[in-house]
Amino acid sequence: MESPVFTGSFDDVQEEFRRQLWTDGLPIVPPTIERIERFLERTARDPDESLGVLLPANVDATVWSIAVNAVMAGCRPEYMPVLIGIVDAIADPQFRIQDAGSTPGWEPLVIVSGPIVGELDFNCGTGALRVGPQPNTTIGRFLKLYLRNVAGLKGPPGATDKGTFGQSFFVTLAENHQAVRAIGWPPFNVDVGFAVDDSVVTVQSVVAASMPTYSAGERWESHAELIAEVIGQGCWAYWSWVGMWFGRFHPLLVMTPNVAEKIAGDGASKDDIRRFLGRGVHLRARQLERYAWDVGITEFRLDRLVEQGRLPAEYAASSDPERLLPALLDPESVGIVVSGDPDRNQSKGFVQNHLQGPPTSRRIA
Repeated sequence: MESPVFTGSFDDVQEEFRRQLWTDGLPIVPPTIERIERFLERTARDPDESLGVLLPANVDATVWSIAVNAVMAGCRPEYMPVLIGIVDAIADPQFRIQDAGSTPGWEPLVIVSGPIVGELDFNCGTGALRVGPQPNTTIGRFLKLYLRNVAGLKGPPGATDKGTFGQSFFVTLAENHQAVRAIGWPPFNVDVGFAVDDSVVTVQSVVAASMPTYSAGERWESHAELIAEVIGQGCWAYWSWVGMWFGRFHPLLVMTPNVAEKIAGDGASKDDIRRFLGRGVHLRARQLERYAWDVGITEFRLDRLVEQGRLPAEYAASSDPERLLPALLDPESVGIVVSGDPDRNQSKGFVQNHLQGPPTSRRIA
Protein backbone atom coordinates (compact mmCIF):
# COMPACT_ATOMS: atom_id res chain seq x y z
CA MET A 1 0.00 0.00 0.00
CA GLU A 2 1.23 3.48 -0.89
CA SER A 3 2.01 5.95 1.88
CA PRO A 4 -0.05 9.16 2.09
CA VAL A 5 1.59 12.18 0.48
CA PHE A 6 -0.45 14.63 2.52
CA THR A 7 -2.67 14.60 5.59
CA GLY A 8 -5.11 17.23 6.78
CA SER A 9 -8.71 18.36 6.67
CA PHE A 10 -10.83 18.49 3.51
CA ASP A 11 -10.07 22.19 3.16
CA ASP A 12 -6.36 21.57 3.77
CA VAL A 13 -6.33 19.03 0.96
CA GLN A 14 -8.01 21.48 -1.43
CA GLU A 15 -5.50 24.19 -0.63
CA GLU A 16 -2.48 21.89 -0.94
CA PHE A 17 -3.64 20.48 -4.29
CA ARG A 18 -4.38 23.99 -5.55
CA ARG A 19 -0.91 25.16 -4.49
CA GLN A 20 0.72 22.22 -6.29
CA LEU A 21 -1.31 23.00 -9.47
CA TRP A 22 -2.89 19.54 -9.26
CA THR A 23 -6.47 20.78 -9.78
CA ASP A 24 -8.42 22.40 -12.58
CA GLY A 25 -9.57 25.21 -10.30
CA LEU A 26 -12.55 23.23 -9.00
CA PRO A 27 -12.68 21.28 -5.72
CA ILE A 28 -11.48 17.69 -6.03
CA VAL A 29 -12.41 14.48 -4.26
CA PRO A 30 -9.43 13.69 -1.99
CA PRO A 31 -7.68 10.63 -3.50
CA THR A 32 -7.38 8.53 -0.37
CA ILE A 33 -5.80 5.08 -0.51
CA GLU A 34 -9.21 3.54 0.24
CA ARG A 35 -10.89 5.31 -2.68
CA ILE A 36 -8.04 4.54 -5.09
CA GLU A 37 -8.18 0.83 -4.27
CA ARG A 38 -11.88 0.69 -5.18
CA PHE A 39 -10.90 1.73 -8.71
CA LEU A 40 -8.00 -0.70 -8.90
CA GLU A 41 -10.38 -3.53 -8.03
CA ARG A 42 -12.13 -2.89 -11.36
CA THR A 43 -9.13 -3.97 -13.45
CA ALA A 44 -6.83 -6.99 -13.52
CA ARG A 45 -3.91 -4.80 -14.56
CA ASP A 46 -1.03 -4.18 -12.18
CA PRO A 47 -1.18 -0.72 -10.55
CA ASP A 48 2.43 -0.09 -11.57
CA GLU A 49 1.88 -1.06 -15.21
CA SER A 50 2.72 1.78 -17.58
CA LEU A 51 0.57 2.38 -20.66
CA GLY A 52 3.26 4.62 -22.09
CA VAL A 53 5.33 7.70 -21.36
CA LEU A 54 3.50 11.02 -21.68
CA LEU A 55 5.23 14.15 -22.90
CA PRO A 56 6.11 16.87 -22.19
CA ALA A 57 6.55 15.76 -18.55
CA ASN A 58 8.09 12.42 -19.66
CA VAL A 59 6.09 10.60 -16.98
CA ASP A 60 4.80 7.01 -17.03
CA ALA A 61 1.04 6.73 -17.48
CA THR A 62 0.47 4.07 -14.83
CA VAL A 63 -2.75 2.32 -13.89
CA TRP A 64 -2.25 3.76 -10.38
CA SER A 65 -2.15 7.34 -11.72
CA ILE A 66 -5.35 6.69 -13.65
CA ALA A 67 -7.11 5.65 -10.44
CA VAL A 68 -5.80 8.68 -8.55
CA ASN A 69 -7.02 11.20 -11.10
CA ALA A 70 -10.30 9.33 -11.52
CA VAL A 71 -11.01 9.75 -7.81
CA MET A 72 -10.12 13.44 -7.99
CA ALA A 73 -12.44 14.00 -10.96
CA GLY A 74 -15.43 12.42 -9.19
CA CYS A 75 -15.61 9.31 -11.36
CA ARG A 76 -17.20 6.06 -10.20
CA PRO A 77 -15.06 2.89 -9.92
CA GLU A 78 -17.02 1.15 -12.69
CA TYR A 79 -15.67 3.73 -15.18
CA MET A 80 -12.14 2.37 -14.75
CA PRO A 81 -12.05 0.28 -18.00
CA VAL A 82 -13.14 3.35 -19.98
CA LEU A 83 -10.45 5.48 -18.33
CA ILE A 84 -7.76 2.91 -19.09
CA GLY A 85 -8.87 2.94 -22.74
CA ILE A 86 -8.66 6.75 -22.83
CA VAL A 87 -5.15 6.84 -21.42
CA ASP A 88 -4.03 4.01 -23.71
CA ALA A 89 -5.26 6.10 -26.65
CA ILE A 90 -3.54 9.35 -25.68
CA ALA A 91 -0.32 7.45 -24.85
CA ASP A 92 -0.15 6.27 -28.47
CA PRO A 93 2.74 8.26 -30.04
CA GLN A 94 0.59 9.05 -33.08
CA PHE A 95 -1.76 11.04 -30.84
CA ARG A 96 1.03 13.52 -30.06
CA ILE A 97 -0.25 14.45 -26.62
CA GLN A 98 2.72 16.80 -26.19
CA ASP A 99 1.03 19.12 -28.70
CA ALA A 100 -2.09 19.53 -26.57
CA GLY A 101 -0.46 22.67 -25.20
CA SER A 102 -0.03 24.29 -28.64
CA THR A 103 -1.26 27.83 -29.32
CA PRO A 104 -4.59 26.92 -31.04
CA GLY A 105 -5.73 25.75 -27.60
CA TRP A 106 -7.30 22.47 -28.66
CA GLU A 107 -8.89 20.08 -26.19
CA PRO A 108 -9.26 16.30 -26.46
CA LEU A 109 -12.82 15.08 -26.96
CA VAL A 110 -13.76 11.61 -25.72
CA ILE A 111 -16.34 9.69 -27.78
CA VAL A 112 -17.86 6.48 -26.39
CA SER A 113 -19.81 4.10 -28.62
CA GLY A 114 -21.25 0.63 -28.34
CA PRO A 115 -23.12 -1.17 -25.54
CA ILE A 116 -21.09 0.60 -22.82
CA VAL A 117 -23.21 3.72 -23.40
CA GLY A 118 -26.27 2.02 -21.91
CA GLU A 119 -24.36 -0.07 -19.38
CA LEU A 120 -22.82 2.97 -17.69
CA ASP A 121 -25.82 5.23 -18.28
CA PHE A 122 -24.07 7.82 -20.45
CA ASN A 123 -26.34 10.59 -21.65
CA CYS A 124 -26.71 10.43 -25.43
CA GLY A 125 -29.99 12.32 -25.62
CA THR A 126 -31.08 15.86 -24.76
CA GLY A 127 -28.09 17.93 -23.67
CA ALA A 128 -25.66 15.27 -24.86
CA LEU A 129 -22.66 17.59 -24.39
CA ARG A 130 -24.01 19.42 -21.34
CA VAL A 131 -22.27 19.20 -17.97
CA GLY A 132 -24.45 17.21 -15.56
CA PRO A 133 -24.67 13.44 -16.12
CA GLN A 134 -21.97 11.85 -13.99
CA PRO A 135 -20.24 9.57 -16.53
CA ASN A 136 -20.16 12.19 -19.30
CA THR A 137 -18.99 14.99 -17.01
CA THR A 138 -16.50 13.26 -14.74
CA ILE A 139 -14.82 11.26 -17.50
CA GLY A 140 -14.31 14.47 -19.48
CA ARG A 141 -12.92 16.14 -16.38
CA PHE A 142 -10.70 13.14 -15.67
CA LEU A 143 -8.90 13.56 -18.98
CA LYS A 144 -8.27 17.24 -18.32
CA LEU A 145 -6.84 16.48 -14.87
CA TYR A 146 -4.73 13.69 -16.33
CA LEU A 147 -3.20 16.02 -18.89
CA ARG A 148 -2.28 18.45 -16.10
CA ASN A 149 -1.02 15.99 -13.53
CA VAL A 150 0.67 13.30 -15.61
CA ALA A 151 1.42 14.75 -19.06
CA GLY A 152 2.36 18.01 -17.35
CA LEU A 153 0.23 20.36 -19.47
CA LYS A 154 -0.50 23.24 -17.12
CA GLY A 155 -1.65 26.75 -17.90
CA PRO A 156 -0.70 29.84 -15.91
CA PRO A 157 0.88 29.92 -13.42
CA GLY A 158 2.28 26.77 -15.04
CA ALA A 159 4.30 27.10 -18.22
CA THR A 160 3.57 24.18 -20.56
CA ASP A 161 0.07 24.93 -21.92
CA LYS A 162 0.47 27.73 -24.47
CA GLY A 163 -3.12 27.87 -25.72
CA THR A 164 -3.68 31.48 -26.79
CA PHE A 165 -7.28 31.45 -25.59
CA GLY A 166 -7.91 27.81 -24.73
CA GLN A 167 -11.25 26.28 -23.85
CA SER A 168 -12.78 24.20 -21.11
CA PHE A 169 -12.70 20.40 -21.04
CA PHE A 170 -15.29 18.61 -23.15
CA VAL A 171 -18.03 16.50 -21.64
CA THR A 172 -17.79 12.97 -23.06
CA LEU A 173 -19.82 12.53 -26.25
CA ALA A 174 -21.81 9.29 -26.26
CA GLU A 175 -23.41 7.85 -29.39
CA ASN A 176 -27.03 6.72 -29.31
CA HIS A 177 -26.20 3.12 -30.16
CA GLN A 178 -29.83 1.99 -30.38
CA ALA A 179 -30.90 4.85 -32.63
CA VAL A 180 -28.07 4.49 -35.12
CA ARG A 181 -28.62 0.74 -35.43
CA ALA A 182 -32.39 1.20 -35.81
CA ILE A 183 -31.93 3.39 -38.88
CA GLY A 184 -29.54 0.87 -40.44
CA TRP A 185 -26.29 2.81 -40.30
CA PRO A 186 -23.07 1.35 -38.89
CA PRO A 187 -22.40 2.87 -35.45
CA PHE A 188 -19.28 4.92 -34.80
CA ASN A 189 -17.44 2.00 -33.19
CA VAL A 190 -17.74 0.13 -36.51
CA ASP A 191 -16.61 3.20 -38.45
CA VAL A 192 -13.36 3.22 -36.47
CA GLY A 193 -12.66 -0.46 -37.11
CA PHE A 194 -14.34 -2.51 -34.38
CA ALA A 195 -17.21 -4.98 -34.21
CA VAL A 196 -20.76 -3.77 -33.81
CA ASP A 197 -21.02 -5.15 -30.25
CA ASP A 198 -17.64 -3.86 -29.13
CA SER A 199 -17.59 -0.98 -26.67
CA VAL A 200 -15.08 1.55 -27.91
CA VAL A 201 -13.57 4.81 -26.69
CA THR A 202 -12.13 7.30 -29.18
CA VAL A 203 -10.17 10.43 -28.37
CA GLN A 204 -9.53 13.24 -30.83
CA SER A 205 -8.47 16.88 -30.73
CA VAL A 206 -11.03 19.65 -31.13
CA VAL A 207 -10.04 23.23 -31.95
CA ALA A 208 -13.52 24.66 -32.38
CA ALA A 209 -17.21 23.84 -32.76
CA SER A 210 -19.91 25.15 -35.09
CA MET A 211 -23.20 26.74 -34.18
CA PRO A 212 -26.21 24.40 -33.92
CA THR A 213 -27.42 23.77 -37.46
CA TYR A 214 -31.09 23.05 -38.18
CA SER A 215 -32.11 21.19 -41.32
CA ALA A 216 -35.46 19.98 -42.63
CA GLY A 217 -37.04 18.22 -45.59
CA GLU A 218 -37.78 14.72 -46.79
CA ARG A 219 -34.89 14.68 -49.28
CA TRP A 220 -31.55 13.77 -47.75
CA GLU A 221 -29.81 16.38 -49.90
CA SER A 222 -31.75 19.19 -48.20
CA HIS A 223 -30.10 18.24 -44.91
CA ALA A 224 -26.68 17.74 -46.49
CA GLU A 225 -26.88 21.16 -48.15
CA LEU A 226 -27.40 22.93 -44.83
CA ILE A 227 -24.64 20.91 -43.17
CA ALA A 228 -22.24 21.74 -46.02
CA GLU A 229 -23.12 25.43 -45.95
CA VAL A 230 -23.23 26.15 -42.23
CA ILE A 231 -20.84 23.57 -40.77
CA GLY A 232 -18.62 22.92 -43.79
CA GLN A 233 -18.25 26.45 -45.12
CA GLY A 234 -18.82 28.21 -41.83
CA CYS A 235 -16.62 26.09 -39.58
CA TRP A 236 -14.42 23.45 -41.21
CA ALA A 237 -13.31 25.37 -44.30
CA TYR A 238 -11.20 27.99 -42.53
CA TRP A 239 -9.03 25.32 -40.89
CA SER A 240 -9.00 22.88 -43.81
CA TRP A 241 -5.62 24.08 -45.09
CA VAL A 242 -4.00 22.30 -42.14
CA GLY A 243 -5.09 18.98 -43.63
CA MET A 244 -3.51 19.90 -46.94
CA TRP A 245 -0.28 20.99 -45.29
CA PHE A 246 0.08 18.27 -42.67
CA GLY A 247 -1.66 15.43 -44.52
CA ARG A 248 -4.39 14.66 -41.94
CA PHE A 249 -7.68 16.32 -41.07
CA HIS A 250 -10.62 14.65 -39.31
CA PRO A 251 -13.66 16.92 -38.97
CA LEU A 252 -16.44 15.51 -36.80
CA LEU A 253 -20.16 15.76 -37.59
CA VAL A 254 -22.70 15.05 -34.85
CA MET A 255 -26.37 14.82 -35.80
CA THR A 256 -29.48 14.04 -33.83
CA PRO A 257 -31.38 10.80 -34.49
CA ASN A 258 -34.11 12.94 -36.08
CA VAL A 259 -31.76 14.18 -38.82
CA ALA A 260 -30.11 10.80 -39.27
CA GLU A 261 -33.51 9.11 -39.67
CA LYS A 262 -34.55 11.57 -42.39
CA ILE A 263 -31.30 11.09 -44.30
CA ALA A 264 -31.29 7.30 -43.97
CA GLY A 265 -35.02 7.13 -44.70
CA ASP A 266 -34.35 8.71 -48.10
CA GLY A 267 -31.81 6.00 -48.84
CA ALA A 268 -28.55 7.81 -48.07
CA SER A 269 -25.61 6.39 -46.15
CA LYS A 270 -22.87 8.01 -44.09
CA ASP A 271 -20.59 7.71 -47.11
CA ASP A 272 -23.17 9.52 -49.26
CA ILE A 273 -23.01 12.43 -46.81
CA ARG A 274 -19.21 12.40 -46.85
CA ARG A 275 -19.11 12.46 -50.65
CA PHE A 276 -21.66 15.29 -50.74
CA LEU A 277 -19.53 17.31 -48.33
CA GLY A 278 -16.46 16.63 -50.47
CA ARG A 279 -18.25 18.16 -53.45
CA GLY A 280 -20.11 20.90 -51.61
CA VAL A 281 -17.58 22.52 -49.25
CA HIS A 282 -15.27 24.94 -51.07
CA LEU A 283 -12.80 27.75 -50.56
CA ARG A 284 -11.35 30.27 -52.97
CA ALA A 285 -7.69 29.69 -53.80
CA ARG A 286 -6.66 33.03 -52.29
CA GLN A 287 -8.45 32.14 -49.06
CA LEU A 288 -6.60 28.85 -48.68
CA GLU A 289 -3.23 30.53 -49.07
CA ARG A 290 -4.15 33.57 -46.99
CA TYR A 291 -5.36 31.50 -44.04
CA ALA A 292 -2.13 29.48 -43.99
CA TRP A 293 0.11 32.52 -44.44
CA ASP A 294 -1.51 34.43 -41.59
CA VAL A 295 -0.77 31.52 -39.25
CA GLY A 296 2.87 31.77 -40.34
CA ILE A 297 3.04 28.99 -42.96
CA THR A 298 4.21 31.33 -45.75
CA GLU A 299 5.54 28.35 -47.74
CA PHE A 300 1.94 27.26 -48.34
CA ARG A 301 1.50 27.75 -52.11
CA LEU A 302 -0.95 25.63 -54.02
CA ASP A 303 1.19 25.27 -57.14
CA ARG A 304 4.20 24.12 -55.11
CA LEU A 305 2.13 21.62 -53.14
CA VAL A 306 0.87 20.14 -56.41
CA GLU A 307 4.44 19.95 -57.75
CA GLN A 308 5.46 18.11 -54.57
CA GLY A 309 2.61 15.62 -55.01
CA ARG A 310 0.92 16.75 -51.80
CA LEU A 311 -2.22 18.03 -53.57
CA PRO A 312 -4.16 16.80 -56.65
CA ALA A 313 -3.52 18.56 -59.95
CA GLU A 314 -6.87 20.41 -59.83
CA TYR A 315 -5.51 22.67 -57.08
CA ALA A 316 -3.08 24.22 -59.60
CA ALA A 317 -5.16 23.93 -62.78
CA SER A 318 -5.56 27.71 -62.93
CA SER A 319 -3.89 30.83 -61.58
CA ASP A 320 -7.21 32.54 -60.89
CA PRO A 321 -7.18 33.46 -57.17
CA GLU A 322 -11.00 33.42 -57.13
CA ARG A 323 -11.33 29.82 -58.33
CA LEU A 324 -13.24 27.49 -56.01
CA LEU A 325 -11.40 24.47 -54.62
CA PRO A 326 -12.58 21.58 -52.44
CA ALA A 327 -11.95 22.33 -48.78
CA LEU A 328 -12.06 18.68 -47.73
CA LEU A 329 -9.13 16.90 -49.35
CA ASP A 330 -10.25 13.56 -47.89
CA PRO A 331 -14.03 13.51 -47.25
CA GLU A 332 -13.78 9.91 -46.03
CA SER A 333 -12.01 11.23 -42.92
CA VAL A 334 -15.16 13.00 -41.69
CA GLY A 335 -16.41 11.27 -38.52
CA ILE A 336 -20.18 10.95 -38.07
CA VAL A 337 -21.82 10.36 -34.68
CA VAL A 338 -25.55 10.14 -33.90
CA SER A 339 -26.41 11.73 -30.55
CA GLY A 340 -28.50 14.48 -28.94
CA ASP A 341 -32.19 15.20 -28.49
CA PRO A 342 -34.08 12.72 -30.73
CA ASP A 343 -36.93 15.21 -31.17
CA ARG A 344 -34.79 18.01 -32.63
CA ASN A 345 -33.49 18.47 -36.17
CA GLN A 346 -30.00 19.66 -35.31
CA SER A 347 -26.42 18.91 -36.31
CA LYS A 348 -23.14 20.24 -34.97
CA GLY A 349 -19.60 20.20 -36.34
CA PHE A 350 -16.20 20.02 -34.65
CA VAL A 351 -12.80 20.96 -36.08
CA GLN A 352 -9.89 18.56 -35.53
CA ASN A 353 -6.24 19.70 -35.55
CA HIS A 354 -4.39 17.68 -38.24
CA LEU A 355 -1.46 15.56 -36.89
CA GLN A 356 -2.19 16.73 -33.37
CA GLY A 357 -4.76 14.47 -31.74
CA PRO A 358 -6.04 12.42 -34.70
CA PRO A 359 -8.95 10.10 -33.76
CA THR A 360 -7.41 7.26 -31.76
CA SER A 361 -9.62 4.38 -30.63
CA ARG A 362 -9.40 1.55 -28.13
CA ARG A 363 -11.78 -1.31 -27.35
CA ILE A 364 -12.98 -1.10 -23.77
CA ALA A 365 -11.93 -4.33 -22.04
